Order: sequence, then structure tokens, then C-alpha cells
Amino acid sequence: MRTLALAILTVGMVLATDQARTQPYDYLSEPTGPNSYCLQGRIWGYPGNCQFSSYAQCMATASGTNAYCGINPMYAFARQPSRAYRNRY
Repeated sequence: MRTLALAILTVGMVLATDQARTQPYDYLSEPTGPNSYCLQGRIWGYPGNCQFSSYAQCMATASGTNAYCGINPMYAFARQPSRAYRNRY
């Protein structure tokens, strides 16, 4: 019984650490448009399949499935370019 519990614990730890390794996003880069929409849903997860350049293209792919389209988080949360401070007077 102790061996079974140890085996289950070990498998759980391996699966948990495997989920932690992901590709880092560069949120500081300037967004470009080719992959600006993601197909998201139960089978796609988050952020999903981010290979669509237009919302219409993404919605056409999502048609008939239990999925929807959203903005690619890499572009949605990108740092906005700073504007130069301008004195009002």
C-alpha cells in the first residue's frame, strides 16, 4: 500500500512539473498582425490556436464547433509605446 501511494505521488509530481514548463512570451515586443486572433475552447485551451490574422478567418474555423475567437494575449497585453511628455502650457 505504501509503494502504491508513493508511486501515485511520484506520477503526480512529474505531471505537475511537466505542466510548469512553457514557452515564455515576450510581452515587451511591439505587436505585429499575422497571429492576432486565437481559436479558444475546451479542446484548444488557453491561449489556444493563435494562427489567424483576422477575426472573420478565426470565426469561419470555429463555425460548427464548441469554440470561439479571442485576441491573442501576446498582443492584448503588450506594452504600449510610451508617449513623450508634453507640457500643456
